Amino acid sequence: MSGDAIDRRADARARSESRSRAARLSLGFGSLLAVAAVATIAFGSPPLVYQYVPLALSVLVLGLPHGAVDHLVLPRIRDEPVTPRSLAFVGVLYLLLGGAYAIVWFLAPVAAFVLFILVTLVHWGQGDVYALLEFVDADHLETRASRLLTLVVRGGLPMLVPLIAFPSQYAFVAESLVGAFDPGAATVLEPIFAPSFRIAVTIGFGSLIALSLLLGFRRTDPGERWPWLVDAAETIGLVGYFATVPPILAIGLYFCLWHSLRHILRTILVDTVASAALERGAILTAFRRFARDAAPLTVAALAVLVGVWIAVPRTPATVPDVIAVYLVAIAVLTLPHVVVVTLLDREAGIWSH
Repeated sequence: MSGDAIDRRADARARSESRSRAARLSLGFGSLLAVAAVATIAFGSPPLVYQYVPLALSVLVLGLPHGAVDHLVLPRIRDEPVTPRSLAFVGVLYLLLGGAYAIVWFLAPVAAFVLFILVTLVHWGQGDVYALLEFVDADHLETRASRLLTLVVRGGLPMLVPLIAFPSQYAFVAESLVGAFDPGAATVLEPIFAPSFRIAVTIGFGSLIALSLLLGFRRTDPGERWPWLVDAAETIGLVGYFATVPPILAIGLYFCLWHSLRHILRTILVDTVASAALERGAILTAFRRFARDAAPLTVAALAVLVGVWIAVPRTPATVPDVIAVYLVAIAVLTLPHVVVVTLLDREAGIWSH
């Protein structure tokens, strides 16, 4: 066997070990959502002010920083150096798309809110499709159509199940975000929270969930169903989680412990230094490297948050107002982040089948 072949096999083993550790971390932290659901069932929902704590912590812990290495991930996955040109591309992307979306919030906050829900649905679905393929080798997602269906289902769980289960709290969040720019404008969204609309969403989205799981089951052989079982368990578990835990608390925990953590693990796996640390079990070393890389743009993201805070017509005066401004800042940053993740998906061949 040639030296190159030996090196390739060694690299493959190292990558497999890194992926295995990443998978265990994602599943381990994700299981904390089940703990939250059980605690809610056993002890009831905590007071509203405490439900905001995970979102508040996400400013610096996992949540906001998870997209702060967008300027590094594309060169790394392409095995290219980070250059002024690659940095400029991401900078201009954030400036143009994020800036344009920020203007929409001021001119048409209701449309901006609806777009936020749709973009988040797509983005969080993207994250779960990647995790299923990378962490559990989900062979039942072998076609582009099956992956698109899974994207809609997984992204729809945090966006649609709370609408069905907690319409008044969902409406409260919508009113908080839209009301920061135009008090009373959110009334046009009232039909969305009506029982008839929620029944239609329940039937339609429930059918998509059932179809996704059924098709995945049929694509797998009896002895090779572990990836499908993970997919099914996560999907059904998330339905129960979002139907049980109040939306503000549920989204805050999910944002940090599920979506952001999985994306951070993805960025670690495309960084040869951090991935090598993860492969040898130096998990804290890998996360410290990520934190170092993410620090500059996390500070820049905080500047965006301050800018939105200053610019909103109504000065935030309560905890819900403050969190609403934070969520608007996240929305502004999410749109260009989705473009970067889409390019990552393209490099990884996720949508090429």
